[in-house]
Amino acid sequence: MDVFFLGTGAGVPAKLRNVTSIALKILEERGAVWLFDCGEATQHQILHTSIKPRRIEKIFVTHLHGDHIYGLPGLLSSRSFQGGETLVTVYGPEGIKEFIEVSLKISKSYLKYPIEIIEVKEGIIFEDEQFTVEARLLEHGIPSYGYRVVEKDRPGTLLADKLAAAGVKPGPAYKKIKNGEEVILHDGRVINPEEYVGPPQKGRIVTILGDTRVCENAISLSLDADLLVHEATFSGEEESLAFDYFHSTTLQAADTA
Repeated sequence: MDVFFLGTGAGVPAKLRNVTSIALKILEERGAVWLFDCGEATQHQILHTSIKPRRIEKIFVTHLHGDHIYGLPGLLSSRSFQGGETLVTVYGPEGIKEFIEVSLKISKSYLKYPIEIIEVKEGIIFEDEQFTVEARLLEHGIPSYGYRVVEKDRPGTLLADKLAAAGVKPGPAYKKIKNGEEVILHDGRVINPEEYVGPPQKGRIVTILGDTRVCENAISLSLDADLLVHEATFSGEEESLAFDYFHSTTLQAADTA
């Protein structure tokens, strides 16, 4: 699991800092990349990384301000030109579906892959055998979500030396044991996976917040996170400005962490 900051700027692009987009690279876990926000020129930033657009599986949009979404139509179209064939699911506040569909329709952009657009509500918005993703509303003047990605506990390490000592040869049996399945050997012995697999590895938690003032949901989403990405548009002494513009200061971000 790797995190790439494709843009960390606020409002408008700068020479040395693009507007918001974050990539969560989970190639080892599921062969995929998840994007969080897609500001203008995000696809340009991707060119400077090892990320392949065809690997992008999900895009989570925190809110509908332009510096977080103007890169979406271009990225989705380029992914099609570059041979992307697999489903992309976009999650975001109400209005994200209309924005994407109208942008593609007016520009006569036709994607060669399926796209699913989900307008989220608070709660668990995605879950499979590997991950859950929770969304909670923050405070930004318009609907703005924070996302909490929880990796489920992974199977422990296979104790290969112990298996070898028991006379179990590498092969399909190892995979079954790793997956928690009981294996019966040719001589009738039963291999109990609990005896040959180490303790489960605790899953990691990544919290990525949209623009927000200090609020309880930001704190609850961040609880026990291994990584918290929190905006800090204003410096510590600009707390009143941050409040007026529904943003946070550097000190407030640190306090939340």
